[in-house]
Amino acid sequence: MRTPAKTFDMTSSAPDALFSARLDAAASDIEYLLDRLLSTAAATGEITRPKRLIDAVRYATLGGGKRLRPLLVIESGALFGVPRERALMTGAAIECVHCYSLVHDDLPAMDNDEIRRGRPTVHRAYDEATAILTGDSLLTFAFDVLAREQTHPDPGVRIALVAGLARAAGIGGMAGGQMLDLAAEGRFSSTTLSEGEIATLDAMKTGALIKFACVAGAILGQAPKAAHDALGRYGHALGQAFQIADDLLDIEGDASTVGKSTGKDAVRGKATFVDILGSEGAHARLAALVSQAEQALDQFGANAATLRAAARFVAARRA
Repeated sequence: MRTPAKTFDMTSSAPDALFSARLDAAASDIEYLLDRLLSTAAATGEITRPKRLIDAVRYATLGGGKRLRPLLVIESGALFGVPRERALMTGAAIECVHCYSLVHDDLPAMDNDEIRRGRPTVHRAYDEATAILTGDSLLTFAFDVLAREQTHPDPGVRIALVAGLARAAGIGGMAGGQMLDLAAEGRFSSTTLSEGEIATLDAMKTGALIKFACVAGAILGQAPKAAHDALGRYGHALGQAFQIADDLLDIEGDASTVGKSTGKDAVRGKATFVDILGSEGAHARLAALVSQAEQALDQFGANAATLRAAARFVAARRA
């Protein structure tokens, strides 16, 4: 692991500038770590890493993305004195799951997208079968990373991380949310989703992984239940805010800035909060969620300034 990124004093300068610096530092550190973990050389216990597959895995994972989820692990962990190296290992695992989900979401059978992060999606750059195996590889590799002693010396903590990520990514989390997302497009029936059903969809598809990234810092720090609960509330609100902001970008954003196709929800007739509440109502809901996220952090005081700034960043993002 290289020298940790500089720690910034959130009280000395403008929060937005300092948040950007922290996000950039986290992105740089995660890129370095993922590049090392996903090298072409086989790891201990592996026979080999097929060149086409590892090339596609690296293509899907490196050189793009905001790396918000790893930042959330780093900053939530910092509240409890978690060493940055451990937070980065956990953040790398979460980022692998996130990137796997993007590869599979883009497949022809799912969203059938051709552009991701401003370049061809994996199934376009390689082929559909390679893209499926790329997603499979990233999902399973995430648990390899969490199981390593470098992530945490306490096996109980590692088990808690594995269980938490599995639930966030699985049937009752991201994968289940993707199924609900397909239903929201009317693939299985013409029934329109209610506001409550859309909230459930968003909490699973997008929110579950974001929430886990927030709670992971408390798991790494072996923090008390009250801290877990507070970060869970923060993560829940942040995840909902992220999805509403994403839905707004789909109708208000520019594809060249967003880095992926826009206008897809309307074409597919997908039910979203923007569809139900209208653009103005969705913006109002987004502002309320940011306020909820910030309030959930009250017990941490000024130490949670970066996490508060993350909520504002999510609401204001343009990509």
